[in-house]
Amino acid sequence: MSDTTIPPTTVNRLVAEALGTFLLVFGGVGSALFAANFPADSENNPLGIGFVGVSLAFGLTVVAGAYAWGPVSGGHFNPAITLGLAAAGRFEWKNTVGYIIAQVIGGALGTTMIVLIGIFGTGDWLANAQDSGFASNGYDELSPGGFGLGAAIIAEILLTAVFVLIILGVTHSTRGTAALAPLAIGLTLTLIHLISIPIDNTSVNPARSIAAAIYGGAGPLSQLWVFIVFPIVGGLLAGVLHRALFEPKGTLPPVQAEARVP
Repeated sequence: MSDTTIPPTTVNRLVAEALGTFLLVFGGVGSALFAANFPADSENNPLGIGFVGVSLAFGLTVVAGAYAWGPVSGGHFNPAITLGLAAAGRFEWKNTVGYIIAQVIGGALGTTMIVLIGIFGTGDWLANAQDSGFASNGYDELSPGGFGLGAAIIAEILLTAVFVLIILGVTHSTRGTAALAPLAIGLTLTLIHLISIPIDNTSVNPARSIAAAIYGGAGPLSQLWVFIVFPIVGGLLAGVLHRALFEPKGTLPPVQAEARVP
């Protein structure tokens, strides 16, 4: 038998990105809608997983997706990460559009599956989920804690930048620890959600925000631009900062190996 490893094709990579983003959205948004306040009519909420459970759900999906499909596509599952890696020199700019399209499609399929399950739910579960925003991101009256636009902008830029800097660090070709990288990334995303769910329901991922907003109604759609623009700003900022601060001039090739995890 030959030991030659056949590299993944472009189609393989795009499918892996779509599947990873699907898992992230279905697992994270699904936990927020199905399990966070279960049973919904219980005043004491004895079984619901709450903010901590939802935060863990987002983190665990990233860990699982990174181990499963990271070796194929690099395991971005997030347009802000894709653009941040490109800004850092870890990913080719020419491939960013395809990745982002695959991520948006995968995320939309995730919330669509939640809707299909909800159709067969009890009573008016689906209508209530959509009336409540379908776990979309938001500020002002759509913020879980009533935080305004400025808070959402600062949180999304800062936390996305932190997320991308962590990813760039733990996946570095010489300084990172590849076997543990998915755990570090997943735990970081869990921490980010623990911090910012009360602020704006946590985006740091435009694909996740788009996926929820398309079923969340007019309010989330009208605020969606914030959760597209500012996570991307944070990701790009992190990529530029990492390249300037942690990659000595003259040592970084035009495009490093992509940020892959095993």
